[in-house]
Amino acid sequence: MRKYEALVKEIVKNVGGKENVVSLTHCITRLRFQLKDEGIAKDEVLKKTDGVVTVMHGAGQYQVVIGNHVPDVYKEACEQLGIQAGGGAEDEEKKKGVGATLIDFISNVVGPCISILCASGMIKGILSILTYFGLMAVDGGLYPILNACGDALFYFFPIFLGYTTAKKVKIDPFLGLVIGAAMVYPTIQGVDLNLFGMTLNTTYTSTMLPVIFTVLFAALLYKPLRKVVPDVIKSFFVPMMVMVIAIPIGFALIGPVMNKIGDWIGQGIMAGYNLSPVLAGLLVGGLYQVFVIFGVHGALGAIAFIQLANGEPMFLGFMVGTTFAQTAVVLAIWLKTRDRKLKNIALPAMISGFFGVTEPAIYGVTLPRIKFFVISCIGAALTGAYLGLTNTLLWQLTGLGIFTIPGFIGGSVPAGQIMVNVLVSLAIGIAFSFIATYLLYRDEEGTDEGKEAPSEKKINKEVILAPIKGKAEDLSKAEDEAFALGTLGDGMVISPTEGKIYAPFDGTVTALFPTLHAIGLTADSGVEMLIHIGINTVNMNGKGFQAHIRQNDRVRRGQLLMEVDLQEIERAGFSAQTPVIITNSADMMDILKTEQGQVEHTDTLMTILF
Repeated sequence: MRKYEALVKEIVKNVGGKENVVSLTHCITRLRFQLKDEGIAKDEVLKKTDGVVTVMHGAGQYQVVIGNHVPDVYKEACEQLGIQAGGGAEDEEKKKGVGATLIDFISNVVGPCISILCASGMIKGILSILTYFGLMAVDGGLYPILNACGDALFYFFPIFLGYTTAKKVKIDPFLGLVIGAAMVYPTIQGVDLNLFGMTLNTTYTSTMLPVIFTVLFAALLYKPLRKVVPDVIKSFFVPMMVMVIAIPIGFALIGPVMNKIGDWIGQGIMAGYNLSPVLAGLLVGGLYQVFVIFGVHGALGAIAFIQLANGEPMFLGFMVGTTFAQTAVVLAIWLKTRDRKLKNIALPAMISGFFGVTEPAIYGVTLPRIKFFVISCIGAALTGAYLGLTNTLLWQLTGLGIFTIPGFIGGSVPAGQIMVNVLVSLAIGIAFSFIATYLLYRDEEGTDEGKEAPSEKKINKEVILAPIKGKAEDLSKAEDEAFALGTLGDGMVISPTEGKIYAPFDGTVTALFPTLHAIGLTADSGVEMLIHIGINTVNMNGKGFQAHIRQNDRVRRGQLLMEVDLQEIERAGFSAQTPVIITNSADMMDILKTEQGQVEHTDTLMTILF
């Protein structure tokens, strides 16, 4: 089975099935569905699905937050839905508001270019740093080649946008490519051309709006022509007619108008910024994470792309502090908390946040503790305000998190001074966020915070035997991220060498799943356990599983509970790795785990102190 096949099956089923999907795109962490009817999607089921962080509604889209690996999940989803990447399941479009339609259009047209735009921006930013510190000569042989790598996408941006726009409006994408290429053809850039009784002198390299609107005009010609031109000549005659009509009109009429509109938009944006750079920094920095939550941060991205196409610096850089402020808050919580489950969630969230992906930190740590989400927003606002105060703007679209920093290099300000401004701004946001959180954070009741010292009260313990023979490791080694992060509780994971499951203590069977892939047990002492036999084995529907107990049965330590055909699990394409989780671990004083590696079902796996 493919890695994300089972996850995608669950997602598709719970968004209403293939027939409910109009189109699918993705951003850096989310699958973005357009559904015929969002009302039939099962939000709560999806939120509880292993591999799904949360579900959001915004910008006319049904957004399933996955995490950093969303591109791989997206590819699997496209395959299961039978659509091309960025395409739709049907031609039917859902009616949306103007704002939602605009954001959806931008996501489909510009979204596919973002990763390479960021990579190109990183190259240009790093080259600026290297040349500033004398580590690379501008007149050397390597610099021009690397500079071309960084410049190519920006210079030929209309070609890429022609392709993506054509796909969005459902005409031949290669026709869009040709329109973009013609718009930037070298011999007609910046020269006098007599056309339609006018003398034109214009340039379309590195522009955005002219090619998009020219392709939109081409679509108005393409679709009617496809209906009336005979099939025998349709394949070449339709694109020929579209090209000879749309490209001259686009070059001579649509392009100059769009260039002028782009200039006006850019000037308007900078005029607003110039009224109060500090206020602009406060607002963009402070509100960016709120936009992320509602999935409408693409609106700021649209403004940034217009500024980029106009060769202007982008105030989108004011959001650079959001990832660092969020990470500082999570770091402070990780240091202060005594809640094992929270620690297990916070650590990977910090790592993701450092590299610019904050959804795990937002949804897993700070948003459920809203006060600390607000602190991160204030920290980010302070970062943006300082950048506005020093007029430090973003010149290149780069990566997120630490990878944003090289993007500030540009303009007439020396690179050294820019780096000082950026680092000071980040230090302000990080310091505020960390200190405020560290001073204010307290564990909620039910964690270890505030309990009596062990010496002051009686310590009870429950010895947990290994329920299955095999190799025992810490739960963080689980192949499923939801288990590895401790979302359901702390524990261990066993890679079994024998397919017999035994009772690890005296207690009661509180849950026996119909598919027999998981058993819930409660010890007489109150310790609650989940034995999850295999990863994603729910999809086997009980095949290869034989239960010897029923729900609500009393069991004794060492009693045979179930027999499992490990070879059947392997043939089905699943892992037999078995997480053994203490689901109420947050209520326990401590969990002492074996370090012996290979365990028999008579060996101690964990000792629970409570």
